[in-house]
Amino acid sequence: MNLRPRTLSALLVSAAVAATATAAFGGLALTAQASPDTGASAHAAMDHAAVAPRAGGDDPDGDGYIPAVPQVTGVTPSWNNPPDRYFHEFQANCAVTKTASDDPIVFAGRPGASHNHTFMGNTATDAFSTTASLSAGRTACTAPGDLSGYWMPTLYNGDRPVLPTGPQVIYYKTGVTDYKSVRPFPKGLRFLVGSPHQTAAEFRGHPGWVEGWECGDSFKNTGFPAHCPAGTQLNIRMQSPSCWDGTYLDTPDHKAHMAYPVVKPGNNDNVCPASHPVAVPMVEFKMAFPVSGDMSRVRLSSGGGHSFHYDFFNAWDERTLNALVEHCIKGGLQCNARGYDETHPGAGAALGPDHRLP
Repeated sequence: MNLRPRTLSALLVSAAVAATATAAFGGLALTAQASPDTGASAHAAMDHAAVAPRAGGDDPDGDGYIPAVPQVTGVTPSWNNPPDRYFHEFQANCAVTKTASDDPIVFAGRPGASHNHTFMGNTATDAFSTTASLSAGRTACTAPGDLSGYWMPTLYNGDRPVLPTGPQVIYYKTGVTDYKSVRPFPKGLRFLVGSPHQTAAEFRGHPGWVEGWECGDSFKNTGFPAHCPAGTQLNIRMQSPSCWDGTYLDTPDHKAHMAYPVVKPGNNDNVCPASHPVAVPMVEFKMAFPVSGDMSRVRLSSGGGHSFHYDFFNAWDERTLNALVEHCIKGGLQCNARGYDETHPGAGAALGPDHRLP
C-alpha cells in the first residue's frame, strides 16, 4: 500500500507536513508549532531521525512508513467545550522488565545498536518487536490488557544502573479541551517523545516539559540536581503529543505522524491542528529513580539530564483500552489502573478487581 511518492525523504515529508499544516476551520487556521518533536530542522540533527529504516516486521518495504489500516479520514479538530472536569485520566502502572541496548522503533531489527534503554510493560519487547509479537506477549503492567512497550534511556550512578522500583505511573490523559473527542490509540501506533540530542534549552522549551528533574525542594531542572536529600528519589515527568494524523502508525522520523495540541485563537482552549486532527490520549511518564545524596556521577545512557526522551509502542487489548478511554477520559474521572475514581465511587470501574474487563 503506497500512500505517497517513495522518493520523498523523511526531511521532505516533515517539511511537507509543516507546509500543509494550516487548514481553514471556521475562517481561522491552526498550524502545528515547530518543536523538537515537530520541527524539520530538529529532525536533521537527531541520530534517531537519521537512522535508515530497515525492511522487516511491520515495515516490509523498509520505507519507514507504516500505514494505518483502516485510516481515520473525514475528521476535523473538535472545538467543542464540554462541561468542565478537572481530571480526565487513568493510570497504567507498569514495572521495569529489563535493560538492553535495543530500540524496536528507531533501530528496528538491529539488536545492540542503540544506547541502553530501560524497558517497562511488555516483557517480550526487543529489537525485533512487532505489533503481533507484542500482542502475543506478556506484561509487567497492572492491567493484563496493557501489552504495550514503554522505554527510556537508562539512568546510571557512575557505572551502576539505577532502575525505578515497582510499578511506575504512566498517565493516559486528554491533551485537548474537548476531552470527549479523544479516541483510543490504534493498535501498532508508535512514536518517540523528545530527543537524545536536544539541548538544555530545547528540553525546557519542549511542549512535553512538565517540571524537569526534581528531588526534595529542587524543581524545574534541565540537568540533575547537585544533591538530593537522603532517602528521596529523583523524579521526571514528560508528556507526549496527543494529536494523530490518522494516516500512519509510524513515519521515518517516528514523530511526523504526531503533533502537540495548539491554542485555539481567541481563548486558551487546546485543540488539535488541522494537519493532525485525531485526538488520542496524551501519555505522561512519571518516573521515580531511587537515588539520592551526591548526584555528580548521575547520568543517562543518552547523555546529560536534558537528553531524556522516551518511546511508546501501543499493543493494548483494544476492548480494554476503549473501556478505559470511554469511562475515565471521556467520563471526566481521575482513575487508577482499574479505571476507578475513588472520589466518584458511584461511577464504578471500567475493569474488574483483577484489572480485566468484566
